[in-house]
Amino acid sequence: MSTATSPDARYFTSDVEDGVYYPSSDGKPMAETGIHVTAILMLYQALEDFFRGRDDVYLAANMFWYWEKGNPKARRAPDVMVVTGVPTEPLRRSFRSWQEGAVPAAIFEITSKKTWQKDLTVKHRLYRDRGVREYFIFDPDNRYVRPALIGFRLQNGGYETIEYDREGRLASDLGFLVKAEGQTLRLFEGRTGMPIPTRAEAVAAEERRVEEVRQRAEQETQRADQERQRAEQETQRAEQERQRADRLEAELEQLRRQVTRPGGPPAP
Repeated sequence: MSTATSPDARYFTSDVEDGVYYPSSDGKPMAETGIHVTAILMLYQALEDFFRGRDDVYLAANMFWYWEKGNPKARRAPDVMVVTGVPTEPLRRSFRSWQEGAVPAAIFEITSKKTWQKDLTVKHRLYRDRGVREYFIFDPDNRYVRPALIGFRLQNGGYETIEYDREGRLASDLGFLVKAEGQTLRLFEGRTGMPIPTRAEAVAAEERRVEEVRQRAEQETQRADQERQRAEQETQRAEQERQRADRLEAELEQLRRQVTRPGGPPAP
């Protein structure tokens, strides 16, 4: 058991509890390949968006989870984990179950050539025995796990496989659906079945909305210009009619003067 009896510049104060050092990093890369990193980040972001507005859900990616006080070796760093019933803030350097009074409600492992066997055996037993209610394994390469996405739910002390729905999605008791889409996972709203947009999709949608607003503004400006031009034309026509009426009135007045002039033609 690794212990620290005095402050050490190598340690963060929060990593030491009752003289025991609980590392917050193992110095290893986040994932095996860029494909796996992307899958983890996109899943994490989708979960953030799904749980936005709730302050009782904590999300973590590649963070050490400790479940046994005094034993820093009793730990795992799931690719993504969802813990419910604990405050969203503050951010933690590690998650210690005895402090939080909770274990992850759901864990996702993005499996690879190096990890798939442990994901299906060692971690499967470990998470089951620790009381993790849902466990998902996703293979973005679609080579080591078939189907590429597998889900398990804790029932009577054991894991039972979660069945796919008609759309090829797995339902979580946390309220979302998850589906493999190529090398990433897509989340859906459980109540509506609507997909949770990725950050790139959300940005693109906002850009389209802004462009639509801009186009509508331009159209309104064009319509206003057309109305102004029509108003100016109507004003010009009215002025022309007024001038014509003035000319006719002047001509009529001239005729009247000629008719009433002495020696002029008799009045009708």
